[in-house]
Amino acid sequence: MPTYIYAITDSGHPLRLDGIDGIGDPAAQLRTIRTKELSAVVSDAPADLRAKRRDLVAHQAVQERLLADGAALPMRFGLVGPDDDQVAAALEEQRDSYTARLEEIDGCLEFNLKVARDEDDLLREVMKESAEVRRLNERTRDNPAAHDDKMALGELVSQEVQARQDRVGKDIAARLTKGAVRTAVAEPTKSHFLNVSFLVRRAEAAAFSEAVHAEAERLGDTYTLNLHGPLPPYSFV
Repeated sequence: MPTYIYAITDSGHPLRLDGIDGIGDPAAQLRTIRTKELSAVVSDAPADLRAKRRDLVAHQAVQERLLADGAALPMRFGLVGPDDDQVAAALEEQRDSYTARLEEIDGCLEFNLKVARDEDDLLREVMKESAEVRRLNERTRDNPAAHDDKMALGELVSQEVQARQDRVGKDIAARLTKGAVRTAVAEPTKSHFLNVSFLVRRAEAAAFSEAVHAEAERLGDTYTLNLHGPLPPYSFV
């Protein structure tokens, strides 16, 4: 039977799983697969595995229980191995990699930051700072049929917007990276030009949150900073 994998820990990690259910309906019983140095918390995989809210909550509840007692590598929802024996073989084969990653995230939490900027404010800045944008804007306003100029204006504005977002995003990430063990930049979302995760030591989590708040104050009301966490360190597994 396929084996659903929740997390990997070292062999000495407390596995306090009483009262915690696995995914599925009815809920699958949790169990552990052990090698000499590692353990995997698993259950049987349901035949109709889908990202239902109940299963997502159960998946994360297992990980949160484990993380409360020490380092654990949280697997993303939906990771399934062929069977217990092959999961054990994978633990042994990747032992050094898993052990190194557990040491790295020990005592750490993940925080995800997404940053957006008011679009009108950004366009006003582009218009103010780019003489070529102003020139093309005036030409298209005076001559609505100038399609080539309209296309050139649109491309130039897009380039200017991207350049400013890249520059500000790198600056924000660099400022906050000082309070993190590691940083992982992800693809921007539809409404956020910066999507970045930080691996932060548990003892420094409050200070990191304060640093994000200070960054929001520095940037002003035209920027929106959304900080999510603490989270299982998915981005660093």
